Amino acid sequence: MHLADSLALYIHWPFCVSKCPYCDFNSHVRETTDQAAWLDALLADMAYEASQIGGRPLTSIFFGGGTPSLMPPATVAALISAAELHWGFASDIEITLEANPSSVEAARFADLAAAGVNRVSLGLQSLDNEVLKLLGRAHDVEEGLAALEVAQKAFSRVSFDLIYALPAQTLIGWEAELRRALSFGTGHLSLYQLTIEPGTRFETLVRTGALTPKDPDEAAEFYELTDALTTEAGLPRYEISNHARSGQESRHNLTYWRYGSYAGIGPGAHGRRGGLATVRHKKPENFLNAVARNSHGAQQEEALSSAEQAREALLMGLRLREGIDLADIARRTGVSADALIDADAASRLAGYGLLSQSGSRITVLPDGMLLLDRILTDVVAI
Repeated sequence: MHLADSLALYIHWPFCVSKCPYCDFNSHVRETTDQAAWLDALLADMAYEASQIGGRPLTSIFFGGGTPSLMPPATVAALISAAELHWGFASDIEITLEANPSSVEAARFADLAAAGVNRVSLGLQSLDNEVLKLLGRAHDVEEGLAALEVAQKAFSRVSFDLIYALPAQTLIGWEAELRRALSFGTGHLSLYQLTIEPGTRFETLVRTGALTPKDPDEAAEFYELTDALTTEAGLPRYEISNHARSGQESRHNLTYWRYGSYAGIGPGAHGRRGGLATVRHKKPENFLNAVARNSHGAQQEEALSSAEQAREALLMGLRLREGIDLADIARRTGVSADALIDADAASRLAGYGLLSQSGSRITVLPDGMLLLDRILTDVVAI
């Protein structure tokens, strides 16, 4: 589908069944949630977005956030039905739901599939129980794989994620784990190197010397092995951390990376529409109060300049194996193609085998993906 026809909807559900070290909303855990009130609020927020961005059918819906797989299936079905009424659906619409791989959530998979979800993304994160403890995950490997088996029976498309290049992990150990992961037969894998984010428990452990991350050369070896094994298995990399069989790429995430339009509803959700960057109130109570006042939960709708839009398109698109088309970005943003990149830097990096330029298309080559942050700093001129 052409980018101009792509329109995605992101629905953020802010509640977890229990506190989670990776959930931005873990301070807002609720033992009981007024489901009817939340459905009404999300429907109102959706109606507002539909009034602002329309004219073409949705190509994808993504349920993310705290623990969206614990949403009542009836709520999921109602939101999907309302989205179809507002926008209509592309014939091959992708409807994804994020899920933790627990037995509690897996028990809902059949009902969620009946509600209209056709793709699930499971947060397995590791096939090693000691690593799962290190990562603070509540599930163990056995429970995670049981959830994966249930998901593969319930949904036509299944993805799961793993974290690698961990401090004590060896290349031999990661190869065995990845080969095992590939043997499960899913069409999509998200494979992330461990990153140390400021303010996290991992950052504290590194700062105090309790945890030593891989050095860049070691991390590069892990990345190259990952690329080789996934390509061999028929799931080549299509984005720096995402691998898929042909046709199994995440259509929703491709809308982000190709800088398409997407509506974001629910607490903390972001969106891009008509040159505006939209942000919803993050705290659930503030979101509900905003909907009651304004019939939507938007906290901010900021007009992005042509230069800001072009920069975002470059930073997102260069993550992709397909790269970016400077002429297309120029046409869509009004910024001259010559002003988008530093031509001298691009030529120099091409000489090093890190970048490729053919006409107006620029692609970061596999060796360049290992240095993507530096390449973006050098090449993006706007």
